[in-house]
Amino acid sequence: MTAATETIIQALREVLTEEQVTINKTVRELHGKDESYHTMKLPDIVVFPSSAEDVSHVMRVSSKHRVPVTPFGLGSSLEGHVIPENGGITIDFSNMNQILSVQAEDFLVTVQPGVTRSQLNKELKKHGLFFSVDPGADATLGGMAATNASGTTSVKYGIMRDQVRDLEVVLADGTIIHTGNKAAKSASGLHLNGLFVGSEGILGCFTELTLRVYGIPEFTTAARASFPTVNDAVEAVVSILQAGIPIARVELVDEPSMKQVNLFSETNYKEKPTLFLEFHGNEAGLQQDVEFTKEIVADHHCEDVAFETDNAERNRLWEARHNLAYAFIHSHPGKKLMVTDVCLPISELADAVNHARETVESLDMPAGIVGHVGDGNFHVLLMMDVNNPEEIAKADELNEKIVLYALERGGTCTGEHGVGTGKRKYQEQEHGAALVVMEKIKRALDPDNLLNPNKILPLDSTETKL
Repeated sequence: MTAATETIIQALREVLTEEQVTINKTVRELHGKDESYHTMKLPDIVVFPSSAEDVSHVMRVSSKHRVPVTPFGLGSSLEGHVIPENGGITIDFSNMNQILSVQAEDFLVTVQPGVTRSQLNKELKKHGLFFSVDPGADATLGGMAATNASGTTSVKYGIMRDQVRDLEVVLADGTIIHTGNKAAKSASGLHLNGLFVGSEGILGCFTELTLRVYGIPEFTTAARASFPTVNDAVEAVVSILQAGIPIARVELVDEPSMKQVNLFSETNYKEKPTLFLEFHGNEAGLQQDVEFTKEIVADHHCEDVAFETDNAERNRLWEARHNLAYAFIHSHPGKKLMVTDVCLPISELADAVNHARETVESLDMPAGIVGHVGDGNFHVLLMMDVNNPEEIAKADELNEKIVLYALERGGTCTGEHGVGTGKRKYQEQEHGAALVVMEKIKRALDPDNLLNPNKILPLDSTETKL
């Protein structure tokens, strides 16, 4: 332990207990990586706060000693968000995992940032409620807010930013603020919720979230529809949306991915471009929607459509979709998964997916394409050997081509995974002069660039040696 590290630890322990501060190498290694292929970098110290006041103390120590701080939820991020590029302190929020209140009549819940999505929904079920954002991974709600997560249900319920009513945030100097209130709407002041959601820890640390929740639908039905081509599947989705059918989920899974689904989940689904769909509502209304949907998909050359109202079969369908990443990993031992993430106008989606498939085939690497096609978001699941420079170069080439294609057609370099370090280089091209405004906001709130440095914005910072 260096003298500088010892000084920081002593300062932290003026408020935190010995158990809340560690330099154990194994613990540091767990906090030096996420689910991405980005290179591990270790923090010097890991702290486990139990309150906003604890986090405020950590930030005051950080500010005084100019030590960078990286927030950490469960490490399920996909663009290196929680990797401490400059070392320093990692704040692990796992001890702040309490559901503070359920305001059922207001359809609101207040939680600490370490609460996971499944933990919240288990509690909400007692009240006939559920939290809508479903990114697949059982991520923490603090992390989901930090990356503006979305997922399979965003076509009906919206993304994480749409659910946040209020955040308690600890700023770089230790100040604790609230960004909103519990009202359904407000015309007062700047929209700080929108500013902090998706900021990936570069503006402050979330210590409490008030979120919108929903009543569990009276009736739910799921469907699986296969098509001869991706174009037919995407055009069917556009027609379903134009018809005003209240679809809750609509996922595209391409042919290679369907093969992985069958292998991993032991299903016998048709191995063609497939839509996974789900409808929420009352039983009488949904019967009409189902019949209308059957007519629409038939008009787009649907080869097979099967509806599931049985809860077990419906869960099996969505588990197969959610487990697709693990299916690829399981089938390619020794390789690492890279997941791309772009979002385009729906009118551009079919061509973008076809372009991605052509690019993948030209690289001769195992990959599948899936997407939340109801909102124009799709991913390539690519398996690569991180110890093979040639495969890393091919993966970077694929990512670059997919991102540039999206940007040239009015899309974004990331629809839900966030920027982290992996998408930093595209920020200027996507945002232009607006990027300067973002940098000014960052400097105003974090003048020493200590909060999760080297993420999102192309601001340089010096690595701290402790």
